[in-house]
Amino acid sequence: TFMVLCDAEVVDAEMRDFVYRDRNQLAVYAKALAGLAMHRINRNEERDMLIRNIEQFLKIDDENQTAYLELGNAGYWWYWYGSEFEAQAAYLKLLAAVKPKSPQASGLVKYLVNNRKHATYWNSTRDTALCVEAIADYVKASGEDAPDMTVEILLDGKAVKEVTINKDNLFTYDNQLLLVGDAITNGAHKLEFRKKGTGPLYYNAYLTNFTLEEFIEKAGLEIKVERQYYKLVPEDKEVRVVGARGQSVGQKVEKYTREPLKSGDALKSGDLVEIELVIESKNDYEYILFEDMKASGFEPVEVQSGYAKNGLGAYMELRDEKVAFFVRALARGKHSLFYRMRAEIPGKFSALPTRASAMYAPELKANSDEMKVSIED
Repeated sequence: TFMVLCDAEVVDAEMRDFVYRDRNQLAVYAKALAGLAMHRINRNEERDMLIRNIEQFLKIDDENQTAYLELGNAGYWWYWYGSEFEAQAAYLKLLAAVKPKSPQASGLVKYLVNNRKHATYWNSTRDTALCVEAIADYVKASGEDAPDMTVEILLDGKAVKEVTINKDNLFTYDNQLLLVGDAITNGAHKLEFRKKGTGPLYYNAYLTNFTLEEFIEKAGLEIKVERQYYKLVPEDKEVRVVGARGQSVGQKVEKYTREPLKSGDALKSGDLVEIELVIESKNDYEYILFEDMKASGFEPVEVQSGYAKNGLGAYMELRDEKVAFFVRALARGKHSLFYRMRAEIPGKFSALPTRASAMYAPELKANSDEMKVSIED
């Protein structure tokens, strides 16, 4: 679209008007390219209309500070013009040209960086080149390529590190502070970042700890997981099937009603329980592990590990202390995994939280609430 409208610096006015008139028939990717072309030939009114058309698909996640175009399955994904990442990159190039300091632009950059499929690239050399080019346009247009700042990090009011960041050391400055052991005492702490100078400051904080609290509560940001226990109550259900002579015959079928269980509820030995993990992912991820820690006194109904299509497809591994699910690809959005256990040994038990983690990016993690349950004889 860009080359058609202004090839070799010569504007094709007829094609320009045709494309703009029929803009509703264009894919989002093509709308972004048309917007870039309109910007280049100073047709700002048409450019702004195309941006408004594109931003009907815009989703902003304030919690995660990301922005992206919700394109769904637009079809033709096997062709370059069906690439979701190329469409996002084209939109970012348009934002970098028109409003580089907008929250949409910075949010889209974070979304693209978070959603690299293979840690260092996206899907192909083509979409990777376009994403890098779009991000470079943004960095230059927003002024982020030339910071001039001093950053001080304080723990409980005491300076623990200071670093200078400028355009000469932007990719080489010491950007990590590690606190271990006695450097962190008991109680609440306040971590502060103080900046002097110009340029945006990006930071992340990661905490690994061992907790002794009585009821462990859920936590997570990029990935969240919630666990729900259901008691399965058998129903007397019968369906009509065709008999050997073509007659209608009643046949018993296995059917259950799911009754939600709260932490602290009681079960009878022999009761069947279904455990459902509801997973919310902020981005598309790969190689995610979910470890559901089982309460003592319960045993899985299944006896053999293997691939399970229980909601989200995953490889299920049955262990003594947990049931693990290995998910090859986790798409953005909500998903569920479920399996069944049987209450067996009487007593009062705690099921430690379900743990979610990325196998090759351990800083990506989450956990569910703890679950307390008792089994009566």
